[in-house]
Amino acid sequence: MKILIAGCGEVGETLAYELSLEGYDLTLMDSDPHVLETGFERFDVMSLQGNCASVKSLLRAGVKKCNLLIACTGSDELNLLSCLTARSLNPKLHTIARIRDPEYMEQVYSMRESFGISMTFNPERDAATEIERLIKYPGFLSRETFMGGRAEVAELRIDGESPLCGVPLSSLDSILKCRVLVCAVLRDGIAVIPDGKFVLEAGDRIFVTASTDNLSVMLKSLGIVTKKARRIVIAGGGMMSYYLAKNLKNSEVMIIERDIDRCRELSELLPRVTVVNGTVRNHSFLESEGVTKADALVSLTELDELNVITSLFASRHKIPMIITKIGKPENAGFIENLSLGSVISPGRFSCNAIVRYVRAMRNRGGAASAIHSIADGQAEAMEFLVDPDTLYCDTPLKQVRLKKNVRLACIARGNEVIVPNGDSYFSEGDSVIVAVKDGVEILDLNDIFA
Repeated sequence: MKILIAGCGEVGETLAYELSLEGYDLTLMDSDPHVLETGFERFDVMSLQGNCASVKSLLRAGVKKCNLLIACTGSDELNLLSCLTARSLNPKLHTIARIRDPEYMEQVYSMRESFGISMTFNPERDAATEIERLIKYPGFLSRETFMGGRAEVAELRIDGESPLCGVPLSSLDSILKCRVLVCAVLRDGIAVIPDGKFVLEAGDRIFVTASTDNLSVMLKSLGIVTKKARRIVIAGGGMMSYYLAKNLKNSEVMIIERDIDRCRELSELLPRVTVVNGTVRNHSFLESEGVTKADALVSLTELDELNVITSLFASRHKIPMIITKIGKPENAGFIENLSLGSVISPGRFSCNAIVRYVRAMRNRGGAASAIHSIADGQAEAMEFLVDPDTLYCDTPLKQVRLKKNVRLACIARGNEVIVPNGDSYFSEGDSVIVAVKDGVEILDLNDIFA
């Protein structure tokens, strides 16, 4: 399958990385040659400097032979024009456009045929939805849903006082009073796919697979209080802050934004929200505005460094819930041991949806129906449907050899969610969750077997 990615910013680079791992024929297009040089060096792809809305540039990129165009530049208008032009050159082309402006969203959806758009995505809106979910269901650093919401992969940090510190994974059930499976661990910034002998240590970030009900039992067993946040402060007044504040209808929300014109705009768009003109760099100002008494602080400015500093301020003042936006995923390794609460990267959520769309286009039997990046992008949790071609159906897992750095984490059979042991098995029609470390190529379910 030939794919053209127009725009090599954070989203474009993340998509290039994810799709190149699966062996797609990729071409990257951007007007900035320096950006292209970076992308070309990191990935095994073709690169082309040019205007993605220009007929001449699209023809040079081979758009007539492409199956998919992903327009993810920083301009909504350029993305729309790129899709419209590309579809006129290749009527069979699938097109995906990044649309950020709320004023465009509704009309683009109603006019998607006219624009020649197969799918739209909005990283800011998608990230705001995930943040809202973390605020409404506190206790974990992140949560990814699978199997129609019946199962989740949740992230938790182990501190020195945790009952799990020094415990081998084979002994977890007796402590947690429920069945869960740790499918991945981040230790000192390195992802590990553990077995039952693995012993947890302080500082580990663990990724737990379980039913939603068992995750609640787990939190209670660990003594983690999950009081919902009522007073929420958002640092930064960008599009993500707008979407988040709009969604938090039952909370008292304050947005702090330094640009006075943007403050006036947000006040008109969000009459229920308190919009304060000021800078989060001024900690005396934050204290005077009562930020230290908030239940949650969400750092969503445009600068990763400022978000980190603001979240550290919140941590020092013991604000119960902290959420930090890190725009560049490569920065995650530098902040591993800082008290930043939940760390989110906006592009990741949209990229997962696009990868699922691409896989559906390929329509390969056994392909993943859902995929989520975990462990700072060093591993993936993938959902598969067990079909007639799947090997080892109805065979106890203790008799099945999996590839190194692969773990079968969960089985769903009807309404039952099974955290597997050696006697468990999967059957045709079941759904399974598989944890895979980065570097292991898994294109269909049968690829997990040794």
